[in-house]
Amino acid sequence: MAEIARNTADLHGMPAEEKLIPPWKEAFLSFYKNRLAVIGLVIVIFFIIIAVIAPLIAPYGFKEQVMSERMQAPSSKHWFGTDDFGRDIFSRVLYGARISLWVGFFSVLGSVMIGTFLGIVAGYYGHWVDTIISRIFDIMLAFPSILLAIAIVAILGPSLQNALIAIAIINVPNFGRLVRSKVLSVKQDEYIMAASAIGMKDSRILFRHILPNSISPVIVQATLAIATAIIEAAALGFLGLGATPPTPEWGKMLADSKNYITNAPWTLFFPGMAIMLTVLGFNLMGDGLRDVLDPKMKN
Repeated sequence: MAEIARNTADLHGMPAEEKLIPPWKEAFLSFYKNRLAVIGLVIVIFFIIIAVIAPLIAPYGFKEQVMSERMQAPSSKHWFGTDDFGRDIFSRVLYGARISLWVGFFSVLGSVMIGTFLGIVAGYYGHWVDTIISRIFDIMLAFPSILLAIAIVAILGPSLQNALIAIAIINVPNFGRLVRSKVLSVKQDEYIMAASAIGMKDSRILFRHILPNSISPVIVQATLAIATAIIEAAALGFLGLGATPPTPEWGKMLADSKNYITNAPWTLFFPGMAIMLTVLGFNLMGDGLRDVLDPKMKN
């Protein structure tokens, strides 16, 4: 086999070592060559690190109030200044990374699990099962996502956990339709038809053969959806439907500071910048993963 590989490589004028690159290494090199994707990955890793070690690096507690130091501009004592309760904004932004990433990751995880299951079932079984699930997706997508999230939180009650549930629910159709379309294509492949012909159980076909071959676009969509979930969580927090005081959620911090935009702009600037950078990081990384994992994007 090695001799055949060398002869084949020689025919193309390239060394055999360049022809026998493992798929995972090829994907890594392709991602590494995308400078914007690497920048996005660095930003995401940075925010994950500060979320994990926030209690170690935060100079103050996120709910520690010093009324005599309220509304102070950024200084060596308070790098990002203080808010209207004298709380250190730098410390609150650090702790806020924990909440925003937690909501982003777990809401998307719930969306992926439910949407992937429904999409696989709809695409594989078809007929009335596909019709019912697809119509449910269509109804949910008929409403603007943020309005649907507001309605769900209004029913469940304002809280960070209910905001997470609402964000997970509104993103289910996106993953469900994506997986359904992929399954409709994959199930026509010969190895799937052969597995069905020899009497293999549907559960084994779905989760051992169809799902692994349909997961790549889900990974890309999940990365991009985390950025969207962070924005939606911030929007719900800004409207007072997400985290409750004194939780340092970035959207809630913006809502609490909106009245001081002219007198103390730093109270809005730093939480807003944290949201922007986090979302930018996930979007850049998601674009890079799409270029690597989507065959249509390869030259």
